[in-house]
Amino acid sequence: LGCIAFLPTYMRLKPQLSISLESGLTVGYFARCLSDLLLICHWVCVSVSHSTDFEVHRNWLAITHSLPVSRWYHENTSEWTLDYPPLFAWFELGLSHAARHFDPDMLLVENLNYASPSTVLFQRLSVIFTDLLFIYAARECCRCVQDQKGSRDVLNRPSFVLAVLLLWNFGLLIVDHIHFQYNGFLFGFLLLSVAKHLQRQHLQGALLFSVLLNLKHIYLYVAPAYGVYLLRSYCFTQDNKDGSVSWSSFSPLRLLALGGIVASVCALSFGPFIAMGQLPQVLSRLFPFKRGLCHAYWAPNIWALYNTLDKILATLGVRLKLLQEAGLPRASMTGGLVQEFQHSVLPSVTPSITLVCTLLSILPAVASIWFRPRGARGFLRCLLLCALGSFVFGWHVHEKAILIAILPLSILAVENREDAGIFLVLTTTGHYSLFPLLFTPAELPIKVSLMLLFTIYSFTALRKLYSGRGSLLRPLESVYLLGLVGVAFACEVAFPLSPWQQKLPFLPLLATSVYCSLGVCYSFLRLYASLLRPPGKPKQP
Repeated sequence: LGCIAFLPTYMRLKPQLSISLESGLTVGYFARCLSDLLLICHWVCVSVSHSTDFEVHRNWLAITHSLPVSRWYHENTSEWTLDYPPLFAWFELGLSHAARHFDPDMLLVENLNYASPSTVLFQRLSVIFTDLLFIYAARECCRCVQDQKGSRDVLNRPSFVLAVLLLWNFGLLIVDHIHFQYNGFLFGFLLLSVAKHLQRQHLQGALLFSVLLNLKHIYLYVAPAYGVYLLRSYCFTQDNKDGSVSWSSFSPLRLLALGGIVASVCALSFGPFIAMGQLPQVLSRLFPFKRGLCHAYWAPNIWALYNTLDKILATLGVRLKLLQEAGLPRASMTGGLVQEFQHSVLPSVTPSITLVCTLLSILPAVASIWFRPRGARGFLRCLLLCALGSFVFGWHVHEKAILIAILPLSILAVENREDAGIFLVLTTTGHYSLFPLLFTPAELPIKVSLMLLFTIYSFTALRKLYSGRGSLLRPLESVYLLGLVGVAFACEVAFPLSPWQQKLPFLPLLATSVYCSLGVCYSFLRLYASLLRPPGKPKQP
């Protein structure tokens, strides 16, 4: 909260802080200050409450440390079984050797829900330590951004604004350092991979993404963008005069180099399990399709709208006596359990349907970078659309997956005015959709204050960056974002005091998911419009 208290002082002293480069202070200096302040903030979060993900990762430490490799993906003493790719299991094994110096009892599989002070301290410190990779990746991304010529105002330079948007991202802060996960470590690989492609170091970018994919398979969301971009822009070395691919320029050696990188990383990760004949068991843990269409808390995507419509139609059907309530499936979509669900009125959605919808949603984006390549930034735009398409139409999507689109979009937001407007809508909506992760009354002022801090800075910095070019948001977009204030007040303040809290406990989650779904889907469509628009005809909102 000290960072929040500093905001008014920062806004008051900003004119004095906007010093020139002649003084010897650079964007890099301020970025290092941001990194130091970020680590201090992370340290402050050590003692805050944590989610069930804390026990998930403690259990994985115990599994990898106490059991032979052959039992890692069979162990089920805890309900939180190991369901990440093997490379992350090796990562947990490495952490466990440091964990035993803090409290060896945390490494016992039978010690379910074990949370001694030393265990909590180690888990928190491990996240802070691995975040160093994210800080380095943010630095590399800032190096890829072209600052405005002649600009002496360090704090208003695109590279500095990008550093703040990445390092102080509200969603990443609460998900990793309050809720508890290792997303900063993983996003470090993603952003570093993107930076390497922007720097035309494609083999390094491919290696980093291969490692990332073997650490957490959710990044399959953006794998089509990587595959098509590298094939089209790296393996084919020339284009025809009309921009089409020159088939004669295909380089088998480059394809072999890419294939060798991917195969080597996968062999290191999956090799021991393939040798033991356990690949089917590992894959069954990685892709548990019986978990149901939606996560326990609905991610703000098209299926949240679909589920809501089904509930409305079922309710109307019962009241109009068109349906028998006894014959309807039990409503379990919002009960907090991860399980399969049959819709009452609308056709039930299967994994194959979500797969087809996802592929169709990303197909134009992938086709665009093949038939009309626009360099590494065209690839980045395609990556964002693959991430959002998979989020909007995917099976059992986690609400935290919205960060896969928000963080890379920060790069485009400081380079293009239209992308800045999309960023503000998607970031504000996506970040608010994470509010239910912190659900205790004590956490309310923390999440509200942190989001206000980040949101105010985002709007202020981007508006200053594109000053004199009109509003970044369209009128309806501004009205929609203001509506989030009403939703927040209703869900966080009014609803807990109402008699509906006992009768309809799922209502705040439903309202949050549905309202945020509109903003996420809208941002997806606007980003698609910017990709498919003919080059040379920019359209400003």
